[in-house]
Amino acid sequence: MQEEELLRDAGPRPHPRRVRPLRGLTHITTMSEAFDCAKCSESLYGRKYIQTDSGPYCVPCYDNTFANTCAECQQLIGHDSRELFYEDRHFHEGCFRCCRCQRSLADEPFTCQDSELLCNDCYCSAFSSQCSACGETVMPGSRKLEYGGQTWHEHCFLCSGCEQPLGSRSFVPDKDAHYCVPCYENKFAPRCARCSKTLTQGGVTYRDQPWHRECLVCTGCQTPLAGQQFTSRDDDPYCVTCFGELFAPKCSSCKRPITGGTGLGGGKYVSFEDRHWHHSCFSCARCSTSLVGQGFVPDGDQVLCQGCSQAGP
Repeated sequence: MQEEELLRDAGPRPHPRRVRPLRGLTHITTMSEAFDCAKCSESLYGRKYIQTDSGPYCVPCYDNTFANTCAECQQLIGHDSRELFYEDRHFHEGCFRCCRCQRSLADEPFTCQDSELLCNDCYCSAFSSQCSACGETVMPGSRKLEYGGQTWHEHCFLCSGCEQPLGSRSFVPDKDAHYCVPCYENKFAPRCARCSKTLTQGGVTYRDQPWHRECLVCTGCQTPLAGQQFTSRDDDPYCVTCFGELFAPKCSSCKRPITGGTGLGGGKYVSFEDRHWHHSCFSCARCSTSLVGQGFVPDGDQVLCQGCSQAGP
């Protein structure tokens, strides 16, 4: 799109110094002196002439020699016509018109499109787009924004959230709306289950909820759990160590936490009444024979194999 330009008078050419009858000459001639046109040599007595640096010319010869041709009508632009030019093309004032509505462009803003001169109204009607926000024409030379086949005045392209101009800032489209990044994140981005702030990148999922990696920590020791094995109690996450210390049953033999079967993928264990044993700890208190899968006899706080039980104290 070209900027609007105002017409200006044509550039220099030999300008008439005098256009007047012979009797107006300041030089006094005698009947013996010749006063002829420098081109056709016809006498200038009693005729209008034009004096140039190269001599006097009758009006027809002056126009034929020095006049420019009008780019519109292809006729010579006579010495007594106002001449206008644009991009090396010359025009009669009356020929310098909008190619569509024929409105005179003399001293008016205009635009040239594919070598054709157009007034602003015709140019806007034919080539300018309408602002998708306000519906007004986007004038030639004005600042605009284009996206998805639509056009906006720069001041009309606003964030659908905060209604501030987006200008050259990054934005996120959402159907027919456009949001600046902060507004989009505030409206659409998932929120951390712990801190309730938006997640803009990364993050982990726990119990089908999004978490910041730095927010998913052990409830007991605050150790980050992302990428680690962990479990939960009352929906609170715990690392294996803290869960075992706080909630896992204790082995009746070694007194250490039994994590097997608690969702941590640990070793197997045996339960009897209110007591629990690691598989490796469930053995006869006398002969140390493993009792896993075997019959046993409880003896106070101990368990015995059947053989040791029958042998007596």
